[in-house]
Amino acid sequence: MTSTVITNIGELVTNDPDADDLLGLVPDAALVVEGSTVAWVGSAAEAPAADQQVDAGGRAVIPGFVDSHSHLVFAGDRAAEFAARMAGEPYAAGGIRTTVAATRSATDEQLTSQVARLVGEMRRQGTTTVEIKSGYGLSVHDEARSLAVARQFTEETTYLGAHVVPEGTTPEEYVALVTGPMLEACAPHARWIDAFCETGAFDADQSRTVLEAGIAAGLRGRLHANQLGPGPGVRLACELGLTAVDHCTYLTDDDVAALTGSGTIATLLPGVEFSTRQPYPDARLLLDAGVRVALASDCNPGSCFTSSMALCVALAVREMRMTPPEAVYAATAGGAAALDRDDVGVLTPGRQADLVLLDAPTHVHLAYRPGVPLVSAVWIAGRPV
Repeated sequence: MTSTVITNIGELVTNDPDADDLLGLVPDAALVVEGSTVAWVGSAAEAPAADQQVDAGGRAVIPGFVDSHSHLVFAGDRAAEFAARMAGEPYAAGGIRTTVAATRSATDEQLTSQVARLVGEMRRQGTTTVEIKSGYGLSVHDEARSLAVARQFTEETTYLGAHVVPEGTTPEEYVALVTGPMLEACAPHARWIDAFCETGAFDADQSRTVLEAGIAAGLRGRLHANQLGPGPGVRLACELGLTAVDHCTYLTDDDVAALTGSGTIATLLPGVEFSTRQPYPDARLLLDAGVRVALASDCNPGSCFTSSMALCVALAVREMRMTPPEAVYAATAGGAAALDRDDVGVLTPGRQADLVLLDAPTHVHLAYRPGVPLVSAVWIAGRPV
């Protein structure tokens, strides 16, 4: 098995859970990769011999970003909707139906090409693991094919048939479809089950029905909640013991208390607030309460069409009162935890060698230099991509 030592690393972010600091920082570091995994980390002066050597040139190295929330399987464009929001119109869940119509009309090849383009865009910006949801098909055929397309690019696929109720049916009829024939067709292509628990989408009882059916079918649970206003979604996610609850924009004291007492991770999506002009979630409140937090892009054509996790880090620091270490951790190890993964998001021996070299001396530059393309190299499973 070929080994490679990356040496002359100015700062190495390991996210080592046994380290004294959050990021497990190693200055003047080296890292050895054997095959697809990390074999050794430490001071460059103590680096073992390897078959090959890569000089990082004093750059910082961080774990690859783990984007635990995205909607990449879609067709069409909603730039006009974005322009209308910027002119003062409020965001509402109903715009999803515009994308549904375009997605249903697209061929499998067109959808696959779109996902490939966006995944490539993500990789160039340092994302090495991505979750992809369905949710723009809303029929048995189109939800199943959306997940089959997504599965070509990631194992982290999420069945989101319960995105909105399509036209021509009632909520009761649609929930029966989502938990019956649609679930049966989609479960073989999915790892996760999700629902949009929100005004204009699904209420708590409907969301519970969808999630419990998916869990009974062997899928893991996650939930969209409290994005457009206060509601029962966050508490429902904690009650059901879901791995993650996403958005968490509008939280009450009871919501925070529920999250604090649960193992459910709060996934925050600051790109959405940037793109919709809604208030940002209060990450500081959650972190100070002991809630585990992840950051993700929510890349989608309607409420947030960015694939940049670096932008999310910068927004989290500037607008959500996270420190740079907290934001980088949430975008890497936090995202991995939100996907119940312990093999990515961390650069310690035995973990997958997914890493990013930054054209910067430290991780702080991700927030310090917003909008600047700092990613100089990306490795996935021990190989540059």
